[in-house]
Amino acid sequence: MPDRGGGPTGPRMRAGRPSRRVRTLLMTLGVLAVLGMAFTMFAGFWTDWLWYRSVHYSSVFTTTLWTKIGLFFVFGLLMAVAVGVNIWLAHRLRPPLSAMSMEQQSLDRYRMGIAPYKKWLLLGVTALVGLIAGASAAGQWRTWLMWVNGVPFHQKDPQFHLDVSFYAFDLPWFRFLLGFGFAAAVLCLIAAALTHYLYGGLRVTSPGARATAAATGHLSVLLGIFVALKAVAYWLDRYGLAVKSSDFKATDNWTGLRYVDANAYLPAKTILFCIAVICALLFFATLWRRTWQLPVIGFGLMVLSAILIGGLYPAIVQKFQVQPNEQAKEAPYVQKNLKATREAYDIDDTQVTEYPGKSTTQDRTTLRDDANDAASIRIVDPNIVSPTFQVLQQMKNYYGFPTNLDVDRYPAKDGEDGKNGKDQDTVLGLRELNLSGIPKNNWINDHFRYTHGFGVVAAKGTEANPNGEPVFTEYDLPSRGDLGAYQQRVYYGEKTTTYSIVGGPQKEIDYSDNDGEKTTSYRGGSGVNLDNPVNRAAYAVAFNEPQILYSGAIGKGSRILYNRTPKERVEAVAPWLTIDGDAYPAVVNHRIQWIVDAYTTTNGYPYASRTTLGDTTADSLTATNNSRAVVAQQNQVNYIRNSVKATVDAYTGDVKLYQWDTKDPVLKTWMKAFPGTVKPKNTISPDLLDHLRYPQDLFKVQRELLTRYHVTDAQTFLTGSEVWQVPDDPTNKSGNAVPPYYLSMKMPDQTKQAFSLSTTFTPNGRYNLSAFMSVDAEAGSSEYGKIRLLKLPTSTTVDGPKQVQSQFNSEQDIAAAIKLLKGGDSDIEYGNLLTVPLDGGLLYVEPVYVRGGGLKYPLLRKVLVTYEGRTAFENTLEGALDKVFGTKSSATRPPDTGTTNPPDTGNPTVKQALQDAQKAFDAGQRALKEGPDWGAYATAQKDLKDALKRAEDAQSKAGGTRG
Repeated sequence: MPDRGGGPTGPRMRAGRPSRRVRTLLMTLGVLAVLGMAFTMFAGFWTDWLWYRSVHYSSVFTTTLWTKIGLFFVFGLLMAVAVGVNIWLAHRLRPPLSAMSMEQQSLDRYRMGIAPYKKWLLLGVTALVGLIAGASAAGQWRTWLMWVNGVPFHQKDPQFHLDVSFYAFDLPWFRFLLGFGFAAAVLCLIAAALTHYLYGGLRVTSPGARATAAATGHLSVLLGIFVALKAVAYWLDRYGLAVKSSDFKATDNWTGLRYVDANAYLPAKTILFCIAVICALLFFATLWRRTWQLPVIGFGLMVLSAILIGGLYPAIVQKFQVQPNEQAKEAPYVQKNLKATREAYDIDDTQVTEYPGKSTTQDRTTLRDDANDAASIRIVDPNIVSPTFQVLQQMKNYYGFPTNLDVDRYPAKDGEDGKNGKDQDTVLGLRELNLSGIPKNNWINDHFRYTHGFGVVAAKGTEANPNGEPVFTEYDLPSRGDLGAYQQRVYYGEKTTTYSIVGGPQKEIDYSDNDGEKTTSYRGGSGVNLDNPVNRAAYAVAFNEPQILYSGAIGKGSRILYNRTPKERVEAVAPWLTIDGDAYPAVVNHRIQWIVDAYTTTNGYPYASRTTLGDTTADSLTATNNSRAVVAQQNQVNYIRNSVKATVDAYTGDVKLYQWDTKDPVLKTWMKAFPGTVKPKNTISPDLLDHLRYPQDLFKVQRELLTRYHVTDAQTFLTGSEVWQVPDDPTNKSGNAVPPYYLSMKMPDQTKQAFSLSTTFTPNGRYNLSAFMSVDAEAGSSEYGKIRLLKLPTSTTVDGPKQVQSQFNSEQDIAAAIKLLKGGDSDIEYGNLLTVPLDGGLLYVEPVYVRGGGLKYPLLRKVLVTYEGRTAFENTLEGALDKVFGTKSSATRPPDTGTTNPPDTGNPTVKQALQDAQKAFDAGQRALKEGPDWGAYATAQKDLKDALKRAEDAQSKAGGTRG
């Protein structure tokens, strides 16, 4: 026998093999690599578990984890078994002898090659498809939990009269099951066909029958299952029409049935369902008939029907029935969309009031007093003054304020306890840790020494001091002022994005005062304990920082703090919520609490139009500060509720979720899925309630919908004549929407001011004002959440924000004054343009800031005010209002003692002097517009002063004679 070993044996062969030491080393390295990968996976899992346990939401972690594991194994096993059984069955049904042909002879080589590995190959294929299917199913954990815990809405859709919960909770799960069934059927069909072909059950070029009877029956059953699933799909598609997205000329992202859906697609889906059922039965019948003739004919008929009935027929209906009389045909369906959309976005109770846009009072004194009562006009813009806070109250470089500050309500200082005063709008921010300002960056400084911010800085929203700086009500380091005593250390905040290790042997820098640097050691109890070496190793791997494992700065009591921004923490403990873009701080019960608004949403509210949260909530602030953007920006929703108010303690990091909307079925569903995570509404303390407010992102979604859905009549909606738009921010050139503003104000039907959130609308493609929108934002108010729309007449035009801003910029005297303010290296910044309804008209107020000198921080220098075409540009708000209305308010007007008489305009000297004064004023205005001619302007001002002096002297003499 020839030597089949391939060559000589003995020392030469052994010399070509690796030595035992090398083999041992390679094996050890392989084992270590596997263990390393395993520990890396374990580290991610273990640190997540430790974090959830540290925040006392371990049930969220376990519920989510076990749901994912359950779905992974159930659906992975189902897919693996389905594919594996069909491969096994195809192999079992192989013909005993294969045809003698070139095709089969070629396949013989493959059959012989895989023969020794058939079992392993079967296990490998089934395991692979099982893993893929299981991973896909695990991603559907939200869909599963919503289906199994769903509660009814007690509202029915207008077409099928099913509860909305069917579309929100049931239909998504049924669609997943259907998609899984299609995937399983296709994979089984492919696997079975390949196996039959490999073992001769299917032949392409061999003589005789192309398929054996066994292969025909097997594949026909699989095709029958596929067609049966298609029948189920046609049936579910009928209901899917109620939540189907489509572009409609009246609105984008329309959902719900239109005329063509109800009268063409719906009957077409029913007919196709029946055809698919018959076709599936014909495929199953091949088990007895052993021929594909009838099922192939049936399948061809189904495909043809899908083209003709499902495609061509609806197009004919649309072309020849709908288009010639579209408004009449579509009106009933549009009416359903109007009703559903208004309900889904909670705008159905919007109070729409006709508003004249012109003042109804001629008495300027009354108007001036009403202006004070109409609103606590905020002239400190929280989106501009952050650099001013930074310069005046930063104290240390390692502290910083957010780019956009927040607005809240706090009692004005009145009495020793500071709690007897009227609530005032307050601009505030936290002095948070700013790592870029640390004197020397290294691992110890960044993570052990500099660990937290310190204190609140707050200022009155309605005042500035003579230098144009905010009037601080909470200031210095440590902070002191109107807020009283509270825990000032800020370990959790919007700018705190890195981890810190606290509580161990390494002391932390607390703050500095005249006595020097103070140190502290964290005692808040949050974070994960690093005493355990396993924990240290896990975090060293998870954070890719080996020093955590061996650093001497970590010892007994050391804890690691991470996931420290309020939005991060709330999103982590409640992954089923959508988080508002603006978390804001408040001092509640002597602690700093971050307040986070959270939403429950669904994409399955029948007939309600969809919106993309990222697009709808974008404005000029989110364009420049992405941290204010709503979490889950790409989410498309057609139902939203501010169902949860969350708090995050700035010192301990404790997260609390409070039920806010007690009627929301989506929240009730999630509360069933995660019991105990959301506290009842009645556990909200009165002190916390004082600082809760209507959320900005929900308001922005609602205002975007109200640009079209303020209309309740289908015919008007279809014409598009009443479409509005949110105007661009007129104070900058970003081209983004104007943000809504918080302001204490009084709407026409209100008897006193309420903390509100407001915005304006303009007609589509135009700049004049079409409406003013406000919502009562004060959580303790009985009218909280009430939306009011003041609709201006379409027969006359009222200036909108952009026109008002243009008017400001084009006034000759204002333009000249601004030019002077810009002198040198100064820059001008326009603050928020506030709109306030006043006696049938609209009062616009805009603070003007100047950044000058080397410091370059904004100071309030002027206030622009306009009312019904009269404009003032003065140093103070009071002065600007006095000028616009031509009189002082009664609060500042000197009392009438009766010792003087009003001017006697009947005096010919006085009358002539006033006429000369008017001529001089007009001449001055002409001089400004024509050139400007500053010489003529100066002459006119001198003539004006002389004329007014003559009038005053003449009046005094007349008064003295009568006296």
